[in-house]
Amino acid sequence: MFGHPNAAVLTYYGLFALQHRGQESAGIVTADGPNSPFARHVSMGLVSQVFMPPDLERLKGTRAIGHVRYSTTGSSNLKNAQPLMVDCGRGQIAIGHNGNLTNASILRDELEQRGSIFQTTVDSEIILHLLAQPADKSGVLGALRKIQGAFSIVVMSEQEIIGVRDPFGFRPLSLGKLDGAYILSSETCAFDLIHAEFIREIEPGEVIIINEKGIRSEFPFDREQQAFCMFEYVYFARPDSLINNINVARVRREMGRELARLHPVEADLVVPVPDSGNYAALGFAQELDIPYEHAFVRNHYIGRTFLQPTQLIRDFNVRVKLNLIKEAVHGKRVVVVDDSIVRGTTARARIITLREAGAKEVHMRISCPPHKFACHYGIDFPDPANLLANQCSLDQIREYLGADSIGYLDVDSMVRATGQPSNRFCLACFTGKYPIPFDPKLDKYIMERRKRQTHLLANDDEHPELFRTE
Repeated sequence: MFGHPNAAVLTYYGLFALQHRGQESAGIVTADGPNSPFARHVSMGLVSQVFMPPDLERLKGTRAIGHVRYSTTGSSNLKNAQPLMVDCGRGQIAIGHNGNLTNASILRDELEQRGSIFQTTVDSEIILHLLAQPADKSGVLGALRKIQGAFSIVVMSEQEIIGVRDPFGFRPLSLGKLDGAYILSSETCAFDLIHAEFIREIEPGEVIIINEKGIRSEFPFDREQQAFCMFEYVYFARPDSLINNINVARVRREMGRELARLHPVEADLVVPVPDSGNYAALGFAQELDIPYEHAFVRNHYIGRTFLQPTQLIRDFNVRVKLNLIKEAVHGKRVVVVDDSIVRGTTARARIITLREAGAKEVHMRISCPPHKFACHYGIDFPDPANLLANQCSLDQIREYLGADSIGYLDVDSMVRATGQPSNRFCLACFTGKYPIPFDPKLDKYIMERRKRQTHLLANDDEHPELFRTE
């Protein structure tokens, strides 16, 4: 946010709206006009845990950037919390980054050979070092041309706030306005919360500069084929957000309709896996005229669980998040609709729970294609060896889950549900066709991610959301 007397408080509220995008840490950096000292507060945990009234009181200023972290590169600890901040020859700089850099290890090695000392293990710090390089006369735009991969970025300098979206447009970034102040946000739902006006989305490859003179745009990158992450529509974005001027909930409902046309089934009840399967399940039920019911009840107040379950409660991680209304499914033919299956452990446990409750039949329907490949652009899918659909045939998946039938949406139907052409999306996790080459070597970032995933596998969580220790 640039140019509002309550910048910190409004940024704090905006982070509440974006909490679904990261639940490991949160932070805000503020400044009160040109050349004023930056104030920073970051901590581990949810927005409500990180910021207390005294913290917001200390964050004075008319400009602010905020961040909620979901780690894909770099471990989950305080030193990696964003926004990152540095005081260098070019003055004070703070940065918040969403995405993954595919040339991170190469750039980091080059910078370390030139004397850079890194304080974190996140690829975002590489961008900060490039921006701080005094020998680089090309400025911010020159530094940005060196990075490759998926990046939506906000940068705050002493004079301005800069928003950047990579030329492929992997991750969303939007522009809004409130009381004359300009706002950048990953999703439009943050504008709704603070009653800001949504102006437009930042275009792929666009750099938007906001300062006392107003707002201007630059396009410093080579033009590339768009590759917006389809999983934003499937799962990651909030359903009340707009992406490409299309409501996310509407797209998910249409995915459910497409799924029903592709894999119809005779059943008594359609049950969503909340909250990610709600709209797809609604579309599925409407298309086949089957009653829709929330038989799974989600616990929204579990926070972070530090103690691991014992044999006393073997399926604690499943039951603590979702509990079943048994009488709703007893003796019924049930269709369970979810957005995706990653490893399959949680989906299997839910089907077992339905069987124990007396469900007559259990049919599984998934509103996206099978996940067979890892993501290198900012979604923390595990290695292919840990992806159920990469290791098993469709019939093997059905047998492992214990379902009477299983049906996935196919790529063509998924794209059709968005109303947009397929050449606008990154579909790599479904097809294995990656828009940007990536380094296959197990560098320090990938190694660290794999170690963390190995630890989290013990939790048997299903969705990338739960990698964020919800």
